[in-house]
Amino acid sequence: QVQFVESGGGLVQPGGSLRLSCAASINIFSINSVGWYRQATGNQRVLVARIGLGGSTVYSDSVKGRFTISRDGAKNTVNLQMNRLKPEDTAVYYCNRWPPTTTWGQGTQVTVSS
Repeated sequence: QVQFVESGGGLVQPGGSLRLSCAASINIFSINSVGWYRQATGNQRVLVARIGLGGSTVYSDSVKGRFTISRDGAKNTVNLQMNRLKPEDTAVYYCNRWPPTTTWGQGTQVTVSS
């Protein structure tokens, strides 16, 4: 069972940027599709972006044009570059396969606030 470890979260002002990183316990290119998800307080966990082996990407409407998902083979990570952050982006961010397994990491907290 592959395990993921998320990092890179923090407190940022509206309009700012953060780069999240997801380290996998196996070769990241052996996983067909990897997604970044987020869960805001009181809400369900939802998919934010995903990337396939061939590099194809899918984004939720709420982040399209602001977030970019990518794989880094050298570091064995899947990254999420988040630009023009909004208060509504505040959530705990997780990575997992797409479709997701039932095993989730601890996530990384992103707080967008002035």
